[in-house]
Amino acid sequence: MKLVHYSPSFAFNRLSHLGEELSQLFEAPLAGWLPALDVQEDKDNYTVRIELPGMKREDIEVSLEDGALTISGERKTETPVEGTEVHRQERFYGKFSRVLTLPTAVAADKVKATYKDGILTVTLAKAEEAKPKQIIVSE
Repeated sequence: MKLVHYSPSFAFNRLSHLGEELSQLFEAPLAGWLPALDVQEDKDNYTVRIELPGMKREDIEVSLEDGALTISGERKTETPVEGTEVHRQERFYGKFSRVLTLPTAVAADKVKATYKDGILTVTLAKAEEAKPKQIIVSE
């Protein structure tokens, strides 16, 4: 038996994760694949990292529209060398699309995307109105 310290944020995070998984289940295409991704937030940015090993930059599309970040593309299948026989193929090929609804507004003109070592990193700067502000209490 594993004991887990209960905190409201822990429960919220678990429910949030469940909601994302259900969303993926109903958004997932019947054919294709969904690459793994991580989303992090700090006071100024959201950072999305998505695993796309073996892909070329030209085969990846990133767009931002109506508060939703869409990352899509296609990993093309490798053509077997003539005279060889495939015994096992566990890597996924084909088209994919991941859509993330952003919880706050972002500055579309400050979105940056980099691709290195099979990892696509998209950094979305929060819009000024979405950033936390310190309120000074006066007398």
